[in-house]
Amino acid sequence: MIRILVLVLLSGCTFSAPIAENVTVEEATTLVARPDMVVLDVRTDEEFTAGHIAGAIQLDFYAADFAAQLDQLDRKTPYLIYCGSGKRSGKTLEQMHDLGFQEVYNMYAGFPAWHS
Repeated sequence: MIRILVLVLLSGCTFSAPIAENVTVEEATTLVARPDMVVLDVRTDEEFTAGHIAGAIQLDFYAADFAAQLDQLDRKTPYLIYCGSGKRSGKTLEQMHDLGFQEVYNMYAGFPAWHS
C-alpha cells in the first residue's frame, strides 16, 4: 500500500537535471538578457577593473576563500560564468556542479571574445 502511494506521489513530480554546460559568446549574449541570470566574473581584481560584462559580480578565482564564496551563493539562481580564457571558469563550472547548483553556464571563449 505504501509503495503504491509513493509511486502515485512521485508520478506527479517532475525532476529536472541540473544544467552545467559550456556556451558560446552568442549563447551567452542571450543568457545575459535573462532578468534572472547572474553574471559571475572569476577573474582577478585587475582584470575586472580593466573591463567586464555590465552587471557582473566578481569573485577572484585565485582568492584563498574562493570556494567558500561559491558555497555561499544561491544554488537555485542561474549563473553565467566567465574568465579570461575559459580555464578558470571551466573549473568553476565543475565546482558549482559538484556543489549542487541547478543552472550554470560557462562562456568558454573568455572575456576577450565577448569584448571583441
